[in-house]
Amino acid sequence: MKNILFVAGMSGAGKSTVMSILEDMGYQCIDQIPTALIGNLVSWLEESVDPRYSKVALSTTMIDLPKMYQLLEDSKVSFSSVFLDAGNEQLLMRYKFTKHKHPMILEGLADSLEDAIELERQIWGSVRDFKGTCIDTSNLSITELKRRMEGMFSDGVQTSFMITFVSFGYKYGVPKDADLLFDVRFLPNPYWEPSLRKLNGDDPEVYDYVMEKQQTKEYLAYLTAFIDYLLPQYEKEGRNHLTIGIGCTGGQHRSMTLVNYLYNRYSTTYKCLKDHREQRGE
Repeated sequence: MKNILFVAGMSGAGKSTVMSILEDMGYQCIDQIPTALIGNLVSWLEESVDPRYSKVALSTTMIDLPKMYQLLEDSKVSFSSVFLDAGNEQLLMRYKFTKHKHPMILEGLADSLEDAIELERQIWGSVRDFKGTCIDTSNLSITELKRRMEGMFSDGVQTSFMITFVSFGYKYGVPKDADLLFDVRFLPNPYWEPSLRKLNGDDPEVYDYVMEKQQTKEYLAYLTAFIDYLLPQYEKEGRNHLTIGIGCTGGQHRSMTLVNYLYNRYSTTYKCLKDHREQRGE
């Protein structure tokens, strides 16, 4: 059985970087394949016994995304998808820094970077049944992006349901790729304890402080019951990845603690990743 990974995304969001990462992971990468060739390629991949093509990554431009995705869906071939996104400001900054021309401008479909980005967002919005993984690269380093890709796709197609738990601080903005967001700013805050202020949710003192509170115990009873109900529903829908964001004010104490708890709880049943966003780079 061939493992096919379909890669798409906003121009400037890191598609080329991801394809390079996948190549290092042993994928045969075919970048910007014409839609007219996808049928023949899929048929050949299904029949080929060449071990070099056991893992294949296909990428496409935003212009061809709707048609390419529909062709793969109609082919009934087993494949996984990943879509790369980033904030408009980050996309603008990256293009201005590299001085590359935007594909939409090269195709004569837009006159400015702002118009090009908006046009791509409209195209992305037209793919309403996309069931793959969405990754927001706005604040991701190449190292972190590589870790995400390796965690999700190192063994080929993402055949089992996977969950990423992300802790974050509302003061720095919410993670754009989160499917579900939960606010824990109402829980007692270790920040106001002088001995805990400089620690974080990875430290036992902070973890115990948060977890022993009655509000936390009551909240987790409701939250885990809700998540327990939702996960099988997402699996039935055909989703293969879910990102759950847990936010507090600074993303240091309460959100980290709950992400650690949820990761430990659900990693016994599902393939899980955890990402403490505000601690990246430390």
